[in-house]
Amino acid sequence: MNSASSSTTQSRTRRIRSLGLTGLACVPLLLGGCAVFAPIPEPRGSLIEKTDYAQLKPGTSTRSDVLDLLGSPTSHATFNDNMWIYISMITSPTPLGFPSIDKQQVVVLNFDNAGVLRKLDTLNRKDAIRVGMVGETTPAPGTKTSVIQELLGNVGKYNPMSGMGSTFGGGTGPMSNQGTGQGGAGNTLP
Repeated sequence: MNSASSSTTQSRTRRIRSLGLTGLACVPLLLGGCAVFAPIPEPRGSLIEKTDYAQLKPGTSTRSDVLDLLGSPTSHATFNDNMWIYISMITSPTPLGFPSIDKQQVVVLNFDNAGVLRKLDTLNRKDAIRVGMVGETTPAPGTKTSVIQELLGNVGKYNPMSGMGSTFGGGTGPMSNQGTGQGGAGNTLP
Protein backbone atom coordinates (compact mmCIF):
# COMPACT_ATOMS: atom_id res chain seq x y z
CA MET A 1 0.00 0.00 0.00
CA ASN A 2 2.90 2.29 0.66
CA SER A 3 4.22 2.08 -2.87
CA ALA A 4 0.75 2.74 -4.34
CA SER A 5 0.23 5.87 -2.26
CA SER A 6 3.72 7.15 -3.00
CA SER A 7 3.23 6.67 -6.76
CA THR A 8 -0.09 8.53 -6.54
CA THR A 9 1.58 11.34 -4.62
CA GLN A 10 4.37 11.49 -7.21
CA SER A 11 1.91 11.65 -10.11
CA ARG A 12 -0.02 14.45 -8.35
CA THR A 13 3.22 16.31 -7.80
CA ARG A 14 4.13 15.93 -11.48
CA ARG A 15 0.70 17.20 -12.58
CA ILE A 16 0.95 20.19 -10.28
CA ARG A 17 4.45 21.00 -11.59
CA SER A 18 3.33 20.68 -15.22
CA LEU A 19 0.30 22.91 -14.55
CA GLY A 20 2.58 25.43 -12.87
CA LEU A 21 4.99 25.43 -15.80
CA THR A 22 2.10 25.75 -18.25
CA GLY A 23 0.76 28.68 -16.23
CA LEU A 24 4.18 30.36 -16.24
CA ALA A 25 4.41 29.87 -20.00
CA CYS A 26 1.01 31.58 -20.46
CA VAL A 27 1.91 34.65 -18.37
CA PRO A 28 3.75 36.45 -21.22
CA LEU A 29 0.79 35.83 -23.50
CA LEU A 30 -1.57 37.35 -20.96
CA LEU A 31 0.71 40.33 -20.41
CA GLY A 32 0.99 40.94 -24.16
CA GLY A 33 -2.17 43.05 -24.10
CA CYS A 34 -1.01 45.26 -21.24
CA ALA A 35 -0.13 48.90 -21.76
CA VAL A 36 3.45 48.19 -20.72
CA PHE A 37 4.01 46.49 -24.07
CA ALA A 38 2.07 49.04 -26.16
CA PRO A 39 3.94 50.52 -29.13
CA ILE A 40 5.76 53.75 -28.42
CA PRO A 41 4.38 56.70 -30.44
CA GLU A 42 6.94 58.29 -32.76
CA PRO A 43 6.75 61.97 -33.76
CA ARG A 44 7.51 62.69 -37.43
CA GLY A 45 7.86 65.83 -39.49
CA SER A 46 7.80 69.43 -38.28
CA LEU A 47 6.41 69.22 -34.77
CA ILE A 48 4.58 72.52 -34.50
CA GLU A 49 2.43 73.42 -31.55
CA LYS A 50 -0.72 75.47 -31.89
CA THR A 51 0.82 78.18 -29.74
CA ASP A 52 3.64 78.54 -32.30
CA TYR A 53 1.55 79.19 -35.39
CA ALA A 54 -1.04 81.16 -33.37
CA GLN A 55 1.60 83.91 -33.09
CA LEU A 56 1.55 84.39 -36.88
CA LYS A 57 -0.73 87.18 -38.07
CA PRO A 58 -1.84 87.29 -41.73
CA GLY A 59 -1.05 90.69 -43.21
CA THR A 60 1.80 91.49 -40.80
CA SER A 61 4.02 88.38 -40.41
CA THR A 62 6.76 87.88 -43.00
CA ARG A 63 8.72 84.89 -44.26
CA SER A 64 11.60 85.65 -41.91
CA ASP A 65 9.16 85.73 -38.96
CA VAL A 66 7.86 82.32 -39.98
CA LEU A 67 11.38 80.92 -40.35
CA ASP A 68 12.33 82.24 -36.91
CA LEU A 69 9.19 80.84 -35.29
CA LEU A 70 8.58 77.55 -37.11
CA GLY A 71 11.81 76.79 -38.93
CA SER A 72 12.08 75.73 -42.55
CA PRO A 73 8.96 74.23 -44.12
CA THR A 74 8.51 70.54 -44.75
CA SER A 75 7.60 71.26 -48.36
CA HIS A 76 6.83 73.98 -50.88
CA ALA A 77 3.98 73.79 -53.36
CA THR A 78 5.16 72.34 -56.65
CA PHE A 79 4.41 75.35 -58.85
CA ASN A 80 4.08 78.04 -56.17
CA ASP A 81 7.07 79.05 -54.01
CA ASN A 82 4.77 81.32 -52.03
CA MET A 83 2.99 78.34 -50.44
CA TRP A 84 4.81 76.71 -47.53
CA ILE A 85 3.61 73.46 -46.00
CA TYR A 86 4.45 72.15 -42.53
CA ILE A 87 3.49 68.50 -41.93
CA SER A 88 3.57 66.76 -38.57
CA MET A 89 2.25 63.42 -37.40
CA ILE A 90 2.51 60.97 -34.56
CA THR A 91 2.66 57.33 -35.63
CA SER A 92 2.71 54.00 -33.83
CA PRO A 93 4.48 50.98 -35.27
CA THR A 94 2.31 48.02 -36.21
CA PRO A 95 3.61 44.47 -36.46
CA LEU A 96 4.28 43.39 -40.05
CA GLY A 97 2.80 46.52 -41.58
CA PHE A 98 2.96 50.24 -42.08
CA PRO A 99 2.86 52.47 -38.99
CA SER A 100 -0.60 53.64 -37.98
CA ILE A 101 -1.15 57.39 -37.85
CA ASP A 102 -2.47 58.49 -34.46
CA LYS A 103 -2.43 62.26 -35.02
CA GLN A 104 -1.71 64.34 -38.10
CA GLN A 105 -1.61 68.08 -38.68
CA VAL A 106 -0.77 70.15 -41.75
CA VAL A 107 -0.20 73.91 -41.63
CA VAL A 108 -0.38 75.67 -45.01
CA LEU A 109 0.98 79.22 -45.26
CA ASN A 110 0.38 81.42 -48.32
CA PHE A 111 2.59 84.46 -48.90
CA ASP A 112 2.27 87.26 -51.42
CA ASN A 113 5.14 88.19 -53.77
CA ALA A 114 6.49 90.67 -51.19
CA GLY A 115 6.89 87.86 -48.63
CA VAL A 116 4.02 88.87 -46.34
CA LEU A 117 1.79 86.13 -44.92
CA ARG A 118 -1.68 86.35 -46.49
CA LYS A 119 -3.40 83.14 -45.41
CA LEU A 120 -2.88 80.45 -42.76
CA ASP A 121 -4.79 77.14 -42.95
CA THR A 122 -4.60 74.17 -40.62
CA LEU A 123 -5.71 70.74 -41.77
CA ASN A 124 -6.30 67.73 -39.56
CA ARG A 125 -6.54 64.04 -40.27
CA LYS A 126 -10.27 64.44 -40.90
CA ASP A 127 -9.48 66.72 -43.86
CA ALA A 128 -7.26 64.09 -45.49
CA ILE A 129 -8.40 62.18 -48.55
CA ARG A 130 -7.68 58.47 -48.35
CA VAL A 131 -5.89 57.26 -51.46
CA GLY A 132 -5.82 53.51 -51.98
CA MET A 133 -3.15 51.61 -53.81
CA VAL A 134 -4.08 50.04 -57.12
CA GLY A 135 -3.18 46.38 -57.29
CA GLU A 136 -2.73 46.31 -61.04
CA THR A 137 0.67 46.34 -62.71
CA THR A 138 1.79 48.30 -65.71
CA PRO A 139 3.02 45.99 -68.45
CA ALA A 140 6.51 46.69 -69.72
CA PRO A 141 7.10 45.66 -73.33
CA GLY A 142 9.82 43.12 -73.90
CA THR A 143 9.73 41.59 -70.44
CA LYS A 144 7.90 38.41 -71.41
CA THR A 145 9.89 35.83 -73.31
CA SER A 146 8.67 32.59 -74.76
CA VAL A 147 10.38 29.23 -74.43
CA ILE A 148 11.65 29.43 -78.01
CA GLN A 149 13.13 32.89 -77.38
CA GLU A 150 14.91 31.59 -74.30
CA LEU A 151 16.30 28.57 -76.20
CA LEU A 152 17.39 30.52 -79.26
CA GLY A 153 18.48 33.64 -77.36
CA ASN A 154 22.00 32.38 -76.76
CA VAL A 155 22.62 31.08 -80.28
CA GLY A 156 25.77 32.73 -81.61
CA LYS A 157 26.96 34.05 -78.26
CA TYR A 158 29.32 31.13 -77.63
CA ASN A 159 32.53 31.12 -79.62
CA PRO A 160 34.67 28.05 -78.90
CA MET A 161 37.69 29.65 -80.61
CA SER A 162 37.67 32.85 -78.54
CA GLY A 163 40.47 31.72 -76.26
CA MET A 164 42.78 30.45 -79.05
CA GLY A 165 44.16 33.79 -80.16
CA SER A 166 43.69 33.10 -83.86
CA THR A 167 42.39 35.39 -86.56
CA PHE A 168 39.19 33.38 -86.88
CA GLY A 169 37.87 33.73 -83.38
CA GLY A 170 40.55 35.00 -81.10
CA GLY A 171 41.15 38.40 -79.66
CA THR A 172 43.27 39.72 -82.54
CA GLY A 173 41.24 39.72 -85.71
CA PRO A 174 39.78 42.23 -88.12
CA MET A 175 36.73 42.64 -85.83
CA SER A 176 38.57 42.92 -82.52
CA ASN A 177 38.89 45.96 -80.30
CA GLN A 178 42.39 46.74 -81.57
CA GLY A 179 41.53 49.00 -84.48
CA THR A 180 43.55 51.86 -85.83
CA GLY A 181 43.16 55.30 -84.33
CA GLN A 182 41.01 56.36 -81.36
CA GLY A 183 43.25 54.48 -78.94
CA GLY A 184 42.23 51.07 -80.24
CA ALA A 185 38.50 51.70 -80.04
CA GLY A 186 37.75 51.47 -83.76
CA ASN A 187 36.63 48.56 -85.94
CA THR A 188 34.26 47.09 -83.40
CA LEU A 189 30.80 45.69 -83.73
CA PRO A 190 28.19 46.32 -81.07
